[in-house]
Amino acid sequence: MSGFAQTLRHLVTIQKPGGRDALGQLLPNGWTTFDTAWADILVVGGLESIKAGAVTAQKKVSIRMRYRTDLTEAMRVLHGTTVYKVLAVLPDERNHQHVDLACETTK
Repeated sequence: MSGFAQTLRHLVTIQKPGGRDALGQLLPNGWTTFDTAWADILVVGGLESIKAGAVTAQKKVSIRMRYRTDLTEAMRVLHGTTVYKVLAVLPDERNHQHVDLACETTK
């Protein structure tokens, strides 16, 4: 293996749409845990704006984890109390060492 000496120090939870209630019925806006993985989270940009009279902060984030092919843009990533919406899945198709998730979060 060459080059992938990235420190994966954040344990994240990957979720997919489709949570179910206690009766097993599909929730329209629900989420279910897909997997947990070690990742590196890097803030690549951000901005603040005012929406409906409140200040809203938005961060652009890159989340890198070991190479895998089962992630989609319909998923989200949780780290602590922060929810990251996956905007793009960018796999390392050349070396198959990592996958980067281009994400955003709004608070």
